[in-house]
Amino acid sequence: MTELATQNNKEINKKERILDSAEALFAQHGYDGVTIRQIAKLAEVDVALANYHFGKKLDLFHAVFDRRAQQLSDQRHKLLAAQQSSMQTLEQVIEAFLMPLKMAQQTEDPGWRNYLALLAYVMTSPVWNKIMMSKFFDKRVVEFIAALKDIFPNASEDKIHWCYHYMSGALALTLAQTGRIDRISNGKCQSTDFDTAYELMVPFMAAAFRKVCD
Repeated sequence: MTELATQNNKEINKKERILDSAEALFAQHGYDGVTIRQIAKLAEVDVALANYHFGKKLDLFHAVFDRRAQQLSDQRHKLLAAQQSSMQTLEQVIEAFLMPLKMAQQTEDPGWRNYLALLAYVMTSPVWNKIMMSKFFDKRVVEFIAALKDIFPNASEDKIHWCYHYMSGALALTLAQTGRIDRISNGKCQSTDFDTAYELMVPFMAAAFRKVCD
């Protein structure tokens, strides 16, 4: 490997460390609770280097959010498209919406868990939701709403949208991993038990959709 290639790899590694550190801190403290200096310290780089690669904190926040968003969005699209080749059930549509997030949570990469907590933060923020969700995620919502309309052709569109809204809320709380269900259940439920969370969410949401939209 040439000296230039080695140097480039070092710079890439530093950029990834900055992104990983920012992801972890933004997930834990939100946008306003984090400084570039804290990110640089965790990444073990100079503040000037973080500014050089990503500019202002807002630009870094966008870079962190965008890094994994496209992958999740594409996985949702592929799952839904694969199911549309045959008669799909309501449960399959809901699974296509949830499954990429479940798989991301279960990965051994701690960055994905940080990212999904960050996603929950953005989803429930009246400021960041409007700014950041439209770029990658809202266009996929249109696809899911269309699939739901096919399943419930006689349902009013507003009811389908409200049901999707409720599903998004349950999803955001699951992604956030606040630990509240652990406390109020006295340990009978664990917020990190993703298998159970998603296994129960699919029939729960399907029953709600049928009750409201059928």
